[in-house]
Amino acid sequence: MKIFYAVQATGNGHISRAMELLPYFQRYGEVDIFLSGANNSLQLDAAVKYRSRGLSLFYTNSGGLNYWEIARQVAPMRVWKEVRDLPVERYDLVINDFESITSLACLFKKVPSVNFGHQASFISPKVPRPEHKDRMGEWILRNYARATQYVGLHFKQYDDFILPPVIKREILQAEPQDIGHITVYLSSYSDAQVRKYLQPLQEFRFQVFSREVKKPTSDGNILFLPVSKLAFNKSLITCTAILTGAGFETPAEALYLGKKLMVIPIRGQYEQFCNAAALQKMGVPVLKALDANFAAFFRPWMERKRKPCLHLDYSTEAIVSYLMHHCHREKQGSLDMLYPDAIFN
Repeated sequence: MKIFYAVQATGNGHISRAMELLPYFQRYGEVDIFLSGANNSLQLDAAVKYRSRGLSLFYTNSGGLNYWEIARQVAPMRVWKEVRDLPVERYDLVINDFESITSLACLFKKVPSVNFGHQASFISPKVPRPEHKDRMGEWILRNYARATQYVGLHFKQYDDFILPPVIKREILQAEPQDIGHITVYLSSYSDAQVRKYLQPLQEFRFQVFSREVKKPTSDGNILFLPVSKLAFNKSLITCTAILTGAGFETPAEALYLGKKLMVIPIRGQYEQFCNAAALQKMGVPVLKALDANFAAFFRPWMERKRKPCLHLDYSTEAIVSYLMHHCHREKQGSLDMLYPDAIFN
C-alpha cells in the first residue's frame, strides 16, 4: 500500500504526533510525508518527500494570533500551483492531519481522504464548545481540511468516530516524578511577558520552554530552555505542575501523567477555546490571559490536592489499526455527495 501522510507543521503538536504514528503506518506500506507549515520548533525525524509553507498561524508576543503576519504569508498563486501539482492521486490512502493544501488537492482531483487527528473530532456537535460559539472558528474547523472520512482524537470519546489521544512512547513508559518545578510552555507569549508574571512568585521554580533562547538560561527562579523533545519530556515527567496553552497534545500528556494542569487559550484560536471548554468540564482551571491577576489564581491552584487524570482505553497501535481498517478508499461516485459545494469543477 502507498500512503500519503500530510502533516500540519504549525506549532509542535502535529509533528510530535506524526513522529509517534509513523512507525505504525509504515507497517502497512510505503509512507510519503507532506510537511506543510512555517512556524514550528521541532523537527520531524523522518524523510519528508514534499514540503510547503502551507497556510500557517503566527503569534504575537502577548498571547494572541498575529493576523497581519498570517495574511502576509498567504500566496494564492503558490497555493494553487501546489494544489495542482500535489500527486495525491498516486496513493492508495491519503491521511490528512489538518492540512489545507492536501484537502484542496483531493477535492480538485476527486481523491478520497481521511482527516485524522484532533481537529477531525470537531465535525461532531457533541464535542464541547465554549459558551459563545465563533461562527468563523466553526467554519474553519469544518472546512480547512475537508475529507471524505473523519477519525478524531480527543480527551474523551464524545462521538463514535472519536478515539483517545496519541501519547508518545516516552510518556507512556515514564515513571512520573515530582522534583519541584513548574513546566511552562506558552508559545504565544514572549520571554519578557512570561518573566514579568512568573518572577514575582519567588517561592516557585519554573522551567520555561522558549522560542527565543538558544541554550539554557537562568534568570532568578526561572530557567529558560530552548524547545526540544527530549528536554520537554524530561521536564514534564518530573514537574509538579504545568502551565501551557489549551492545545491538545501537551494537556493530554500532562493529564495522562497525573500532573496538575492550568491552561491559557491563545486569543483568536477558536480550537483552543473549544479544548479549554472540554478541559474545564474535567476540572482543569482555565485563565483568559497571563496578566496581573495571574498570581491570585496560581497560588491557590498550587495548594489544591485534586488533579484531573486521563485514562487510555486504546494503544497507539490499536488507534492506527482502527484507522487502517475503517478508512479504505471509497468509490469516486460518493465524492460529489460529500463535496456538494466543490470550488473546483
